[in-house]
Amino acid sequence: MSSILDHDTVSLDEGKNALVIIDQTLLPTRTVMLKLTDLKDIWDAIYLLKVRGAPAIGVAAAIGMYVVSSRYDTDDNDEFLTRFIKDKEYLNSSRPTAVNLSWALNRMEKVLRDNIGLPLSDLKNRLKEESLAILNEDKDMCYRIGENALSLLNKGDGLLTHCNAGQLATSKYGTATSAMYLGHQRGYGFKIYCDETRPLLQGARLTSYELSSAGMDVTVLCDNMVSSLMREGRINAVLVGCDRVAANGDVANKIGTSVVATVAKRYGVPFYVCAPSSTIDPSVKCGNDIVIEQRPADEVTKMWYKEPMAPDNVKVYNPAFDITDNELITAIITERGILRAPYEFKNT
Repeated sequence: MSSILDHDTVSLDEGKNALVIIDQTLLPTRTVMLKLTDLKDIWDAIYLLKVRGAPAIGVAAAIGMYVVSSRYDTDDNDEFLTRFIKDKEYLNSSRPTAVNLSWALNRMEKVLRDNIGLPLSDLKNRLKEESLAILNEDKDMCYRIGENALSLLNKGDGLLTHCNAGQLATSKYGTATSAMYLGHQRGYGFKIYCDETRPLLQGARLTSYELSSAGMDVTVLCDNMVSSLMREGRINAVLVGCDRVAANGDVANKIGTSVVATVAKRYGVPFYVCAPSSTIDPSVKCGNDIVIEQRPADEVTKMWYKEPMAPDNVKVYNPAFDITDNELITAIITERGILRAPYEFKNT
């Protein structure tokens, strides 16, 4: 029987020269693979959350820029560069909070600038190689985050996660879920609890789906039920991903993360942020400086209902992310190691 884990979240179809993604807006009831070649379609896929999760967005953007630029109908290197930068900036506008998007696109631009004197066929091949390098580095990074996180956990632990920082948000393993996958393979017997994650239900639709597909013990709960679980002593650790880490260790992650962190602090439950080093943005001093994406009102009032669940004229507050203050974070777990306060990230 086919599982969602049998499909790559993001990949390159070299035969058709297309970006391939799972349309995550249709999960868990339908698994549809999209093959994208047009810049606007790739922009839409990122903005509309067909591909989502900071690492997966970065990989998709890198492959997408290779696919789009490989079709430029020009023989002039300078014109190629001009078009590439224009398209790169457009694609970068699709999601403002996740730093991996701009990080991956900047890597692609650097490869282009560093090799601008090469014949265009060689230049395009360098872009292809860089996009696949970003993909493969993501897989390795997730595995190493999992190994580091697993060193902090015990067999039989109850683990809570928020949103989806799993394989569906990365190239493999996930960030927050990587230790869960590795622990499951090694017989740790974790009991996993997934916040549903309103309003887009990534925890219910995606995290519980992929982890249960892997054979784990998974329970879904409404976001406002975490305090009850922690008060009962059923949660030994919280593992979440993130979209951006500020220089002082403040973290931007899916809306509701700061609530979980606050409750965890109240009940003495370790709160771990699992993040690739590419998510750390030393140019941002603190969480207050991170741009928070505002999403459409319909996601709150209409998306999951047969009829609207709020008056048509009511105002809706729908930020996609919130800021978790560094004082609430037990440790930030990266592929390079386990980092603890005081956090002082600098450009290297």
